[in-house]
Amino acid sequence: MAIKRVQRCCDKPFMKFVKFLGKGSYGSVDLYRHTKPDGSTSFTAAKVSSDRRTIEREFRVLSQLKGSPRIVRVFSPSLHEGFDNSLGSRVYEMPMEYASAGNLSTFIRANKRLNDSTVRDFTRMILEGLVSVHSLGYVHCDLKPDNLLLFPVYDQQTWTYVYDLKIADFGLALKEGEEVSDNWSYHSPFVGTPMYMSPESVEHGTVGKALDLWSLGCVVLEMFTGKRPWSEFRSLYDLEDVLVEDKKVPEIPDTVPSDARQFLDKCFALTPEDRGTASELLLHPFLAGDDKKTVDETIMKPQAELADSVTTTKKALRLKIVSSKLPLFKRVSNKPLKLKILPPVSTFVPVQ
Repeated sequence: MAIKRVQRCCDKPFMKFVKFLGKGSYGSVDLYRHTKPDGSTSFTAAKVSSDRRTIEREFRVLSQLKGSPRIVRVFSPSLHEGFDNSLGSRVYEMPMEYASAGNLSTFIRANKRLNDSTVRDFTRMILEGLVSVHSLGYVHCDLKPDNLLLFPVYDQQTWTYVYDLKIADFGLALKEGEEVSDNWSYHSPFVGTPMYMSPESVEHGTVGKALDLWSLGCVVLEMFTGKRPWSEFRSLYDLEDVLVEDKKVPEIPDTVPSDARQFLDKCFALTPEDRGTASELLLHPFLAGDDKKTVDETIMKPQAELADSVTTTKKALRLKIVSSKLPLFKRVSNKPLKLKILPPVSTFVPVQ
């Protein structure tokens, strides 16, 4: 793809560097404040990488998915090209929207575990994003909490906070059936993050849409338990034996509601075809379950640091504010859950 030689964010007089957000395997992300002609400001997260092939692939996928409410947005019609004196190499920059509430991993770490209603809402949003991704023939290949971003929304009229969840980091995304990855091991590359990979992708190195559904199951289980899947294994070789040789699936504790257990059983089907599709999973009873099963608990959540990053949306996690200090989690049943706001240790857009 052609890359325009345009000014990077750091070279534009109306863009001011705010802070470093995060670093991954093929790039880093910085936060910039954009001052508009009328004096108002907005914020942009810029992913920078010297790996042209990977960032080009991510930009191409995100450009095709532009307009999907569950996919992180890019703000430029092309990648920016420049030269990084500190690295001594040519770099490529992709401006995109800033997730001021961080990612789902941060949210889970702050709360230890999430209540049933929250898990249900976030799961629905992830599936809506996967429907868009899969409809174009792509497989994300690295679905995990680190790559799921949270965008806070505040409605001054209703005193309601809303969280939009969007899928990000498409650097490893592949077209289903067009490309095949080497089996992961210590000495060869692999697609995705081992703890979230499906047995068939580990054993055969193949990429199919069912891989994302297995990964989704791992994410849902982590939201319920507060622990990463297969956290008891230290060796990748041990995990490979468990997935491929022993044909085991992540253990689902009895504390998980029955409808959610059935949903996870579907995601963890050893035969990829038995997992169904993202569209079919959206119709699962778990996502239409009533709130009587919801466990009452205190939730601590990351808070937006920059008001300009707050957007508006219709479908998201709603939080009703009853005072300036103590908001309540508003559910369909109107039985609120108490929320304790915990300022985030850091806010960032993760890259891998």
